[in-house]
Amino acid sequence: MTNTQFCFSRRSFALCVGLSIAASIAVSVTSASATTTIKPTPKPTTTPATELSAPLDLEYIADLEAWRERLEQSLRRDNGWLTLAGRFTLKDGVNTFGTGSDNDIVFPPQLMGVGPARLGSIVVDTKNKSVVLKAAEGTTWTSEGKPTSSERPLSTSSSKRDWVVLDRISMHIIERDGKYILRLADNQSDVRTNFKGRIWYEANPAFKTTAKYIAYPPGRTIPIVNVIDEVSDEPSPGYVEFKLRGKKYKLDAVGNDGGLFFVIRDKTSGDTTYRPSRFLYIEKKPEPNTTFTLDFNRAYNPPCAFSEFTTCPLPPKQNILPLRLDAGEKYRKPA
Repeated sequence: MTNTQFCFSRRSFALCVGLSIAASIAVSVTSASATTTIKPTPKPTTTPATELSAPLDLEYIADLEAWRERLEQSLRRDNGWLTLAGRFTLKDGVNTFGTGSDNDIVFPPQLMGVGPARLGSIVVDTKNKSVVLKAAEGTTWTSEGKPTSSERPLSTSSSKRDWVVLDRISMHIIERDGKYILRLADNQSDVRTNFKGRIWYEANPAFKTTAKYIAYPPGRTIPIVNVIDEVSDEPSPGYVEFKLRGKKYKLDAVGNDGGLFFVIRDKTSGDTTYRPSRFLYIEKKPEPNTTFTLDFNRAYNPPCAFSEFTTCPLPPKQNILPLRLDAGEKYRKPA
């Protein structure tokens, strides 16, 4: 998942959320890990809703399980959300960094011994919008497995993160509204090492329903708040209407890539699922006023459910559903 780091900014939300999530769920998996076996839930004894799809078949279950496994592998990969170890706002000018206490940016103590106490400096020029890494003498940083020069420009592009690596340390720079932020990863972090895996509800046909996509006029935006109370107006291409258990609901999409991205919350939030939000992504945007399958068995957790060093969006009030969605990913609370 080279380009799949979720990000949230007033300028790049659509690209980071839409394109990156699409890339993440399309990535191929070649290694195996523990995964939750998905079994169809027995039919409820109560009267089923009229909009329910046909009972889940083996092909659907296999496809859903493969999708969930791709998410699992994406999360566990090098430089993934489980490896994040710090998020540092850089000042204009020289920013020294390393584990030494006299640095401007002090890395966490578990990284002591990886190179000298001062690993170098990052020079920020906000006027010219440039960021340059100046590595300490004797350190050899790499980029995509190849040695990089001791003085190297760092890209802040959201479409492809410019990671530089020193042993177990990886880092790249992100830009947020004119501010430059160093995102640090430790590929031997305890969080990654001790992670027990995503947990899911069993597949349930009651939460696989038919929806209609209605496009908004071009240029429409909706306010989105993130977990650190930053507010931004994000593009909203349209909304979907659907029924669950005989009642009609609506969800606004955000982003402007080729799919539909939803930030949602429901009455399982804070109980069996992650309290702030979950995500749902439709890879291909339907034609306006046409129907498609909306499958809440594919609701999944945002990066903030796994790392304290991320800034994820919260759902707009119209995307807070007054019912339980006992489907998709659950939340494994920290031990």
